[in-house]
Amino acid sequence: MANTETALKEALTSIEGATGVALVDYTSGMALGTMGGSKSFDLNVAAAGNTDVIRAKMRTMEMLGLKGDIEDILISLSDQYHLIRLLKSRGGNGLFLYLALDSNRANLAMARHQLKKIEEDLEV
Repeated sequence: MANTETALKEALTSIEGATGVALVDYTSGMALGTMGGSKSFDLNVAAAGNTDVIRAKMRTMEMLGLKGDIEDILISLSDQYHLIRLLKSRGGNGLFLYLALDSNRANLAMARHQLKKIEEDLEV
């Protein structure tokens, strides 16, 4: 089991192309931990904004009567991937991992696989 800081460090160092990672509470929009990012890419702002993405998707699923769970949400930009993974592990209800990737260096399938493994090992 990994604590938050260890899990974030593992995501940033082991996932090819990762530029920033955060553990976020989507009930409040607050980042519980961040690693990476830059002066021009504030992970706390990204955490709050992506909370709105999750809430909108959940509302849409409810209106459509969809009963499945969200595993992850992918936003692809011209030079970045933004991967949002809702935590299903014990104690992870209401939390998500947010990962920003350089699309020129990242392997999206491997990033999803590694983020899922990090989630399984995360102790919240």
